[in-house]
Amino acid sequence: MLIQPLKSYPEHQAHIVEALFTQLFDTDYGTCLIGGANEPLYKPAVNDCEKSYIYYREDFFASALHEVSHWCIAGNARRQQMDFGYWYVDDGRDAIEQAAFESVEVKPQALELLFSLAANYPFQVSADNLNGSVLALDSFSKAVVHQAKCYVKNGLPKRAALFYDALCAHFNGVVMVDLGAYFKE
Repeated sequence: MLIQPLKSYPEHQAHIVEALFTQLFDTDYGTCLIGGANEPLYKPAVNDCEKSYIYYREDFFASALHEVSHWCIAGNARRQQMDFGYWYVDDGRDAIEQAAFESVEVKPQALELLFSLAANYPFQVSADNLNGSVLALDSFSKAVVHQAKCYVKNGLPKRAALFYDALCAHFNGVVMVDLGAYFKE
């Protein structure tokens, strides 16, 4: 599923996402967002004098949004663990492994979808399993959209709401009050 933005914004540079994230969360949460990684990774601070780091792939705008999505829903205990304590199985997952992956990914991808709308940036659901079936991707896409609708109806988690508003203000994206109409069927 690909969701196109309502309008095109000429400069979607990941360093802007980094700057917005730093402005919002560096002081209170001691967390930095950094691009250039070969693979995404969350590295928690070892002590109170250090920062935690969210690494995203290369300079990919979507990767930055996705990794921030994970951080925004991670509770305090998860933010104390390397990569939020999640496991990862490479491409070629069987049906059971894929279902487990999707159960963990539906909420962050729903936030990424909303962040993409806030930033006027295209969104692509990712089952992250090239050997998976098209039907599975369709089912997962519907679950992501359903979760996004739930967030719109019930409200975003606190950090996600702050980040959403910052993206929306910078990129002139879809304001939260207009999202209900955007997701009407």
